[in-house]
Amino acid sequence: HVQLVESGGGSVQAGGSLRLSCVATGYPYNGYCVGWFRQVPGKEREGVAALDSDRSASYADSVKGRFTISRDNAKNTLYLHMNSLKPEDTAMYYCAADRCDTWPYPGYWGQGTQVTVS
Repeated sequence: HVQLVESGGGSVQAGGSLRLSCVATGYPYNGYCVGWFRQVPGKEREGVAALDSDRSASYADSVKGRFTISRDNAKNTLYLHMNSLKPEDTAMYYCAADRCDTWPYPGYWGQGTQVTVS
């Protein structure tokens, strides 16, 4: 049973940094991808970053060079390090996981954590 619990969102000024965390349990590392999505009300959900089981990362063009995805297997935790934040990064951020062949439509989601950049 896959469970994902995010934390670390908040309000920050433009140019600032935040680190999102997602405790992810109940899934096998092999063959699974994990990642972060974000959504603004009235807009489609957007993939932000993803990490496959070989720790190969991919990023949306809008966050390349500013965001970094990482995983600490010992802590069952996925991170999203966000630097040089912009107002357009404001969104609800969701952690997701599933077999890599389901991407970019994973089936397991966390509850979300709000990021607001002013």
